[in-house]
Amino acid sequence: MKKIVSVSLGSSKRDHRVKTEFLGEPVSIERIGTDGDFKKVIELIRSLDGKTDAFGMGGIDLYLFAGKNRYTVKDAVPIAKAAQITPIVDGSGLKNTLERKVVNFLMSDLKLKLTDKKVLMVAGVDRFGMAEAFDEAGSQITFGDFIFALGLPIPITSLAALRRIAYTLLPVIVRLPYTFLYPTGSKQDNITPKHAHYYEEADIIAGDFLFIKKYMPVQLKDKIIVTNTVTSQDVEELRGRGVRLLVTSTPEFSGRSFGTNVMEALLVSFSGKKPNELRKEDYLQLLEQLNFKPRVMEFR
Repeated sequence: MKKIVSVSLGSSKRDHRVKTEFLGEPVSIERIGTDGDFKKVIELIRSLDGKTDAFGMGGIDLYLFAGKNRYTVKDAVPIAKAAQITPIVDGSGLKNTLERKVVNFLMSDLKLKLTDKKVLMVAGVDRFGMAEAFDEAGSQITFGDFIFALGLPIPITSLAALRRIAYTLLPVIVRLPYTFLYPTGSKQDNITPKHAHYYEEADIIAGDFLFIKKYMPVQLKDKIIVTNTVTSQDVEELRGRGVRLLVTSTPEFSGRSFGTNVMEALLVSFSGKKPNELRKEDYLQLLEQLNFKPRVMEFR
């Protein structure tokens, strides 16, 4: 049996474990939250190193991208180095393929016309592939990187502007304490309604679910949510707010959609290659072999 473990800085309330099967082989997938405790994350990885087939690094990115440029997040480096035997991935290698693919899925399978659709991407720098795919589809995108990561009410209204800002600021941002940029631990459980007009103006709200959730208003009537990691409780939150359609880039396992770090760890375990040996074409081939399909939930 293959064993995939995501060790996360996130809330332990979002923990989940499933047993499933891919290509005829049983697989155990587990997510372990540490409530924002960096030391505990490192200790867990060291204790499980060599005893699992692949690690996912949850609640933190190792790499952020601007176009083809890759920047290393300082706080994530000790976590990555804790795994000496078992490969460890943060999901960034998969995002560029899987999350481009989900935008194409919206058009090809769900028959959504994305031209001129208003899209709120809560953060673009951690999902450049998705951002570029919406841009190529002709959508009108507002990027909320300043709003949701830094708390500054400054929208970015074009991919070109996002790219310029990313080239300028990412070398500095990746050296900041990660807890300053992204909710960890119990902060992931909090919802503080704010910046409602950005949600209200959008037809589609896309990106990291914890950023979507962070300022989520009471009403999201008829909105389309395109995201990743959602629990069954998250699904009910969205249903109660009037969301019309939920699409997650990762499949559903026992009521839960895991993060891209988990899915990338799963693909690495089946590939027989080291993470740095996998290319875009390899990920696409593996996604086809494992028959990964986005999760679709229509509430109305």
